[in-house]
Parts: sequence; C-alpha cells; structure tokens
Amino acid sequence: MSNQKLLVTGASGFLGWNLCRIASNVRRVFGTARSRPESIPAGVSPLIVDLTAESERRRMLEESAPDALIHLAAASKPNYCQLHPRQTHRLNVDAAVALAELCASMGIGFVFASSDQVYDGNNAPYTESTPPSPVNVYGEQKAEAERLIRDRNPSAVICRMPLMFGDPSPSAGSFIQPFLASLKSGRPIRLFADEYRTMVGAQSAARGLLWTAGLKGRLLNLGGKERLSRYEFGLRLAAAAGADSSLVEANRQCEVAMPAPRPSDVSMDSSAAFALGYNPLPVDEELARLSCLNE
Repeated sequence: MSNQKLLVTGASGFLGWNLCRIASNVRRVFGTARSRPESIPAGVSPLIVDLTAESERRRMLEESAPDALIHLAAASKPNYCQLHPRQTHRLNVDAAVALAELCASMGIGFVFASSDQVYDGNNAPYTESTPPSPVNVYGEQKAEAERLIRDRNPSAVICRMPLMFGDPSPSAGSFIQPFLASLKSGRPIRLFADEYRTMVGAQSAARGLLWTAGLKGRLLNLGGKERLSRYEFGLRLAAAAGADSSLVEANRQCEVAMPAPRPSDVSMDSSAAFALGYNPLPVDEELARLSCLNE
C-alpha cells in the first residue's frame, strides 16, 4: 500500500463511496460525511464534517494531513439547486473555493469534481476549451466554482464529470436504481430520447479521478466514449438486466415540467484525458459488472 494519504469529501455519496472503496486498496484514505459515519466504506477513516463551516474545514485538513484532497461533496440535484440557490451556493461554490485556497496554502493537491452541466447543450461534443454557458443554477454554480478555484489555486485539477451509473452506496444510489426497480416489477419507464450524455460507470469515473490526483493545473473532461440518449441507455440497461425492452418508452424533455432547465446534449469530447491515460470501460461492459442487476 502507498504511504500517500488521500482525503475524499462526500465519501458517503454515490461517487465518493465507489472512489473510497477503490482507493483504500492502495493508500490510506480519509472520507467525510455530514453525519452517519457508518455510511462510509470499511477501511476508510471517517471524518464527520460540516464543510460550510470554516473551522471544520481547517480541522479536517489538519487531522488528516493528506497529500491530496478529492472534493466530491456537493448539492448535485439540479432541480433542488434551482429552487434553493442561496443554500446550495454555500456548499457548491463557497466551500469548494475555500477548500481549494486552504489546500494551496498547505501544499495539498486539490481535485475538484465539476459537471457537464456547465455546457449549454447546443454545440456538442464539448471540449475543455469551450467556454462554460450553463442553463441552470447547478451548472452556474459549478462554472463559478471552476473559475474561482483556478484563480485561487492554479495547481488545482478540475474534472468535468458526466452522468454516472453504478451500484448504490448504503446511503445514495445512482439514477438507475428506480428504473431497475420498475423494470424488474414489469412497470414501464419513460426516458428522454432527446437528451444526450457521455455516460460512464462509477468505477471508471472513480479510477479517473484517482488518476488525476497525480496531475497539476489541469482542466479535463472525464466523460465516457459513447454518446447516448437517456432512452438509448435505458434499452442497454434493460438488456443487461434481462428485462423486457418494450418497457422502455421514449419521451421528450418538453413533455416533463421541471424547475431546472435541462441542456439537450452535453456529450463531452474527452480525448485529452484519453490521451493521458484515462480509459473508461464501455457502457455495456460496465453494466455487466453491476451486482445490483442481479439483486
């Protein structure tokens, strides 16, 4: 095991839980949660922290003394952010920027998980050089955090993450869990045929983020290698689960009213990361590895 120490915020969340499970096999890992330390994977040293409190952020870094911090904790539901912009700004922007500054002053590597929601959906596929032009509050917050982090901590690594799927953590699932429950009980699911993403499995995303912890001063897209609509992904999911594909029905974004505007196509060109060694598994292969398909 490496002597390096890694700190992961949001360790009880869907992506953080997957990342901690992989990272703890090769290094000492500390993981944060707002409450419930039992939701953090075994083998990870739990830290209960309110990341919006300055004193707790500093205490967290002093206690763990990490070589690198991967900042995943966020209010990541666009509809919730749209309805509660001031509340979510405290975590999604203020806390993220403050952590980046602290890490810069303490000589700690900093990786920030941003989102494909910084793009407007009108000019895909997007490269890292495309200026952010978000259409919802969540995307605006991620874009603001990116800009301030790059200004306050030039060595920081910023990773724009795609839509992710995978096995659930004890306290958080991915977007596929309710769909699987419906398919297994014979109930139809309706998915957008006009919303495109470069989806990736949580295991591939976690390995990609761990790999970026060894970089400095980079902005990278960490999308998958296939552009799929949510409907097309649903057909793949049904096939992997052995469910009736006729249960997967197509609809359009305009048919579903939601608080947050949705970009139609935020598929990303991640060739810069691929060239550096990021190699996510194909969607079908990632789906075949999920234990939740057989539960």
